[in-house]
Amino acid sequence: MAGLLAVDPKHPTPLYAQLERGIRAAIGSGRLQAGAQLPTVRQLAVELSINANTVSRVYVDLERAGVLETRRGVGTFVSGLPAIAGSKRTRDAALRAIVQRCLDEAAAQGFTADDVRQQVVAMATQEERRGSES
Repeated sequence: MAGLLAVDPKHPTPLYAQLERGIRAAIGSGRLQAGAQLPTVRQLAVELSINANTVSRVYVDLERAGVLETRRGVGTFVSGLPAIAGSKRTRDAALRAIVQRCLDEAAAQGFTADDVRQQVVAMATQEERRGSES
């Protein structure tokens, strides 16, 4: 997973949150496919130079959320089930929370909400083009 995930100990976002977002982003972008095996807790902790308890906590929380699944004696894998299920209200709340985190982090870096909006529109257009090429 070298290069796939990164954490920055100097960033104000806790390492736990950085790692969780990184795994979710890798899955959402397709860099980690359903069924892909993740490194062991110890391997990822060494690779990222973070505490193994932090990695373990992220894996457990993502497993509870249905994003990952652990197969005893085999390892931890990206779940084949959709990560976001539930009612429209639940999905909307989850999406609002994601957008709010994005806006908060962008503001901390000196970007405006309009900067974020423009970038989202540009990236969505790119994704739509890629999807129509397949």
